[in-house]
Amino acid sequence: MRTLNRLLLTGLFALTPLLTFAADDPEVTIRTEGDKTIQEYRQNGFLYAIKVTPKGAPPYFLVRADGTDANFIRSDQPDMLIPSWKIFEWK
Repeated sequence: MRTLNRLLLTGLFALTPLLTFAADDPEVTIRTEGDKTIQEYRQNGFLYAIKVTPKGAPPYFLVRADGTDANFIRSDQPDMLIPSWKIFEWK
């Protein structure tokens, strides 16, 4: 089952750039946090992938686990959820 999930995730991730070329050009925001370079990929304001490049380590991608705003998973480790909590919110 894990192999099937990885294959599906890899296929989806491989098709994402093709789908973005069919629509508007994606927006890429590049920033640094400590010793990491972070690239955020957005399509029409929707954040769909994050590339993290740590200094001295191989880069990895965070992609959406489902349709929610906060659930991202590593593309090379799809069973590992990235925690995210909302502590305060002002409206």
